[in-house]
Order: sequence, then C-alpha cells, then structure tokens
Amino acid sequence: MEPIITYKERCRRCYSCVRSCPVKAIKVDQGFAQIMYDRCIGCGNCLSCPQKAKVVVDRMVKTQEMLASGAPVVAVLGCSFPTFFHALMPGQLVAALKSLGFCEVHEGAYGASMIASSYREALQCADKPLISSHCPAVVDLIERHYPSLLPNIMPVVSPMIAMGRFIKSIRGEDTKVVYVSSCIAAKFEIQSEESNAIDVVLTYQEIDKLLKNRRITPASLAEMPFDGLDPGSARLFTLTGAPLKVFGFEPDLLDTETVSAEGESHTIGIIRDLAAGRVSPSFVDLRFCDGGCVDGPTRDSDLNYFYKRKLIVCHSNSKLEYATAPHYRPALVMPGLARSYSDKSRKLATPGKDDVKRILQSTNKFTQGDEMNCRACGYNTCREHAVAVFQGLADIEMCLPHNMQQIDEDRGRLMQKYELVRRELDRQAGDDLIIGSDPGIHEVMGLISQVAPTPTTVLIRGETGTGKELTARAIHRMSLRNDKPLMTVNCTTITDSLLESELFGHKKGSFTGAISDKKGLFEAANGGTIFLDEIGDITPKLQAELLRVLDLGEVRPVGGINARKVDVRLIAATNKHLEMGVREGWFREDLYYRLNVFCIALPPLRDRVESVPELALHFIEKARKKLNKSIAGIEERAIRAMQHYPWPGNIREMQNVIERAAVLTKEGPVRLETLPTIFRSTYETCHDDDANRRRISFKAERELQVGRTEKNIILRYLEETGGNVAKAARLANVPRRTFYRMLVKHSIEVIRPLNSHD
Repeated sequence: MEPIITYKERCRRCYSCVRSCPVKAIKVDQGFAQIMYDRCIGCGNCLSCPQKAKVVVDRMVKTQEMLASGAPVVAVLGCSFPTFFHALMPGQLVAALKSLGFCEVHEGAYGASMIASSYREALQCADKPLISSHCPAVVDLIERHYPSLLPNIMPVVSPMIAMGRFIKSIRGEDTKVVYVSSCIAAKFEIQSEESNAIDVVLTYQEIDKLLKNRRITPASLAEMPFDGLDPGSARLFTLTGAPLKVFGFEPDLLDTETVSAEGESHTIGIIRDLAAGRVSPSFVDLRFCDGGCVDGPTRDSDLNYFYKRKLIVCHSNSKLEYATAPHYRPALVMPGLARSYSDKSRKLATPGKDDVKRILQSTNKFTQGDEMNCRACGYNTCREHAVAVFQGLADIEMCLPHNMQQIDEDRGRLMQKYELVRRELDRQAGDDLIIGSDPGIHEVMGLISQVAPTPTTVLIRGETGTGKELTARAIHRMSLRNDKPLMTVNCTTITDSLLESELFGHKKGSFTGAISDKKGLFEAANGGTIFLDEIGDITPKLQAELLRVLDLGEVRPVGGINARKVDVRLIAATNKHLEMGVREGWFREDLYYRLNVFCIALPPLRDRVESVPELALHFIEKARKKLNKSIAGIEERAIRAMQHYPWPGNIREMQNVIERAAVLTKEGPVRLETLPTIFRSTYETCHDDDANRRRISFKAERELQVGRTEKNIILRYLEETGGNVAKAARLANVPRRTFYRMLVKHSIEVIRPLNSHD
C-alpha cells in the first residue's frame, strides 16, 4: 500500500496539492486530484490539503501485529524526536515504548555516525560532484526527475537503513525494526529498499496515538535507559549544517567546493544547476525540508525552529546510559552500507508548439497578454498548465479565469432564459388570476390585499369549486414570501399515516417502507407558505401536531426525537362547518381559534351572476388554447342560461362545461345547443320567467323555480346515464319508484336505449 492515499469524496478542486507539489506529481482528472506515485518524491507537501483529502496511511495496525507476534521488535527514534516529545524526559519515552512491547529502543542518530566514514572515503577518491544520499526525498527527486545525476549520488545508505542493517546484523534477521521519524519520504524509501532493513516507518503522531490507544501515560513512568550505542555528536545531525560536521567537514564561508542547502527551492535549484552543468562543487549536502529534519512534514508545528534547535542541543549535551551497549560494542564486522540507484523517471509526451497553442485557445488565451499566469491552477504559468493538459496530468477546467469567463457567459445565457421563463410564467399566471366583477369577489380581493403582506394565518371557507386554492396562491403571490416556495396539500387525498409523514417528515425505520430519512413539507416550505386544503378532514392526532407547529414553530419527524424549527405561513381551507365540528368534538377548539385568525369566505358562483359572462369568456380562451381551435366567443342565450343555472359545482363545474362545449363547437361561438341539456331547459324557464314574473306571487314563483330546478337536475342525471332510469336513480341516491314519480310529475319522457333493461 502506498504511504499517502487520497479520499476522492473530500477533494474540492482547490488544487492546493498541485500548487504545493514541487515536481507536479499530482494528476487531476475530472476534478479529482490523485498522486502519481511513479513521480512522487514523498516530500509530504500535499498533506497540507485544507480538506484533508490526502492523508498518511496508518501503519499502527501492522506495528501492533508485529508486537503481538512474539518476534523481537526494536524501535529506533529519529534524530528529531526531542522536538516532538519535548514534554517528556528521554528515559520516559523509552519506558513508554517498552510498555507497548518493544524489546529495545535505539537512537537513530547512531546511523549518522556509522555512515560518516563511508562519506569521507568516497570524497577522497571522487572525480565528480557528489550529492548526499541521507535525505530520501532528494534521492527520489534525482531518480525520478533528474536521472542524469544518478552517478553523482553518494553510494551510501541513509542513517535509517544503516541502523536497520546494524541491528539485524547483531540480533538476527528475524528481528523487526520500527523507525520513528518526522519524514514521509522514509516511508517511500523502505518500499524500494531491497534488504528490508526497516520493517515499518511510523510518524511521531502515530506513536503518540498508539500510546493513547493503549492508555499509556509516559509522563507517569520511571525513566529507562536507551539500548544500543551512544551516537555522541551525531545527535545534532538533524540541525542545519550539522551533517557536514558529523561527516568531518569544517564549515567555511569562503568554501565553494562544499555546498550545504536545505529547503525545497534551494534543493531543486541546486539539482537543476548540477544537471545543467552550471555548478560543479566537490560535495553537495542537501535536505529537502526547510530547517532540515527538525521541520519535517509531520513535525510539531506549534514550536519554532530555534526552540527546537535548543531542544536538540540540550539533548546532545545530556549524559545518558545505554543498557545494551556491551552487547553491540563487540561487533567487529559492520554491516554493508553500500547502495545503488536506478532510473525511475517516467517519460512524458512532449507537446508541439501547435498543441500548446490549441490548448491555450481552448481557454480563451489567444495572445500572450491573455495569459494571466495567476497560478490558481497550481502551475506557474499558463503554458505549463497547457503542457500538463497535453500530458494528461491536468484538466482544462482547472483554469480559474477561464471558468470565471464561462460563468459570466453562462450567467448571461441563464438570465436570458430566466427572462423568457418569467414572461411565460407571468403570462400563465394570468390563468390563475381571480376573475370577476361582482361585489362578492371585490370584497374577497380587498381582504386578500390586506392580509397578504402579513404573516397572519388565513382560513379560506367556501363550497367545493369556489377557488380556495386560487385564493391561497393569490395570497402567497402578494405576500413578502413570494420568493419562497408555496407547498399545497389536499388532506383528503392522502391516508392519515402518510399525511403525517408528508407534512412532518420521518426518520429511517420509523415505519414499514421508511428506508431513509425524509424531509417533510413544512421543512421544505421553510421561509415560504404551506396551503392545507380540506383541513376539516384531518385526524385529531394530526390536529395536535399542527397546533404544535402553529404555537411553537417547530416540527418533529415521525419516529424522531428532536424537533426542528420552521418558519412557515399557514393557509388552510375547508368546505365543512368547523364550528359544528367543535361542538360535536371532531375538530379541536384550540386549533379552530388558531386557524380562524383571518377568515375569507368565498361566495358560490350562483351568487356571482354579474361575473358569469367574464368567467365564460376566460374559460373559452383557455379552452381555445388547449384545444387549438378557433372559437368566436359565446352567444347571449348561452350566457343567460348560465346566469340562471345554480352551479352546484361552482367554478370548477363551469370550466368543465365550457371545455365540453368548446369540444363540440365546430365553428363560430359557443351556442346554447352545445351546452348540456339542462341549460336549454334553464334558458326556456328564465325566458318564460321574464314574461310572467310580474303576474306570479312570491310563493308561486318560488315553487315554480324549485320545480324547474328539480326538473333540470333530473334531466342532468338522465343525460349522464344515457337515459337509463335505474342508473340515474342510483346516481341521484333516490328510490327507483320515487324517481319514476318525479318523471311523471315533470312530464319527462325517457327514450330508452336498445340495450336498456329498465
């Protein structure tokens, strides 16, 4: 497994890892940035990802398995351990590690003193510039990106590998060695090291976490001595300039043959100059991290370099005991410290001039002045980014100025579409306008304009089909919440159990079929309006929950424990007599008073005679567009018939009647003959009424009107059943014999269909 992994779901296209990677070993594909391990040098810069998308692979499990296996496991502490565990005495850290199960604890600094003689011997017979090999990130940089310098790398292992070989040469190959360091590149190094001198590399954070998991408190432990040999002045190896001192070179400001440098920019700059032949010192000592190993990728970032340097110096000056020194000192034969290197570079395709030009133009860079070189993509220049795109390492979408320009263009197109949609919606909204010029509807419109801008709960009352939902939409459209959603629910179309879930939501597993959490309509309408039609039909349990919403402004999902705050305006509607419901006990009195804060009563269509012509023309226009037919209005006879019709189904019935007539109309206006039969009888009645109205007493006129209405209703039932008297009687919920007597009473002759069984 690779030492660093990427969590794809955490990647947010910030390209921080691309910017921080000195060798651009990050491949971006469809917005997902992943490490290219064959180019990575293990510097650990990408671990600074603000989204924590790149993390070090946890090796604690493998370490615990080794400790539990029964095999001897030795811990080696890197030179910079005093800077991370600065609150502990060195002996306490040794005791803590042995409490974990390590049989020995060594100082890794001894590895630096082991390789010092090899460095001096190599430099005495060198005929070319030599580059230090103790930093694994520098070695990887040369192997993977500057292979021409492979002959220049010092053919000596790092102090870490030297320690592993040394310990195993004394204790045997079955001994497991765990190296603890701040270096991420060391994790990469042991994967390519053939001798398996080091079995696991852990960071200081991982060891600290391991101690906490085992509930070991090092500060409470008695000190124990280190194992192995005293590294002496090699303890300073981690400090700036210290490797030269350990290797036996005395620093000289005037010396140009010996170069010592630390940090990403200095290291890469010197490597480039060496590869280009611009410089040729005899020895180059390089460490990739700023401040050397003291400030490695997994360092303690709370402390500054100079305080860490003081900790290292104090530790170097301390006198410590070494428990197993006699065991290691008799070793006469040192382990082999030689190392070889290989070309691990990956050859990438080189784009031509036209290729780069084409990619630049795809991001709207047609001239050199268009190249902003803003580095938002992570590359230093637009041309570097274009080359990376050609090589498959980057996406065009990484270019921020290009994206901003695309957003501006998309915004312009969306604004145009928005205007077109808004105009269409405004046009269609005209279909939802309340039509009428009668006094009753004028009063309703006045009430709507008064209550709409307020947050007041509204109760809309009226017969079925009078336009209660239309009124609710008008209130929402004129309210201060018109930019938020309007949710409508017909309480009679959903079962009680599902209605509760629909309104308040539910938690996963709260009932059969609840396979996931669901947000209710009250939450979905937060900030807006919810319209509950036929509220008189909800159960007492739902009435109590609804009262909670109105009183406390919070909802509790079905199966949930915690309530959620919502800001929703409630508009309710009913055609039932809620006052009777309160008296009879099927509707809560407290809920009634909370709903009936502001009541709007919609007049039935039979009381809006003045608006019938206007409504008829409105519905004819809608039918004309829907049916794509040329209809020239409606004749006067049909209007008069509709004005005298009682309209039990109100506006909804009128719309259906008009649409049916429009379907039957072939050309010209809608005529009385295309309306249902009952309207022809109504017209005849009202025509006779006009002639005889003055001569008929009030009582006689009432009886006449009732009789004619009854006749019209019977004719309508017969028309709906195709003249089948039995079906008409069942539809009217009237006994068959009674229905026959009514036919005789009104002299209605039924023409029975051939297949009738009456």
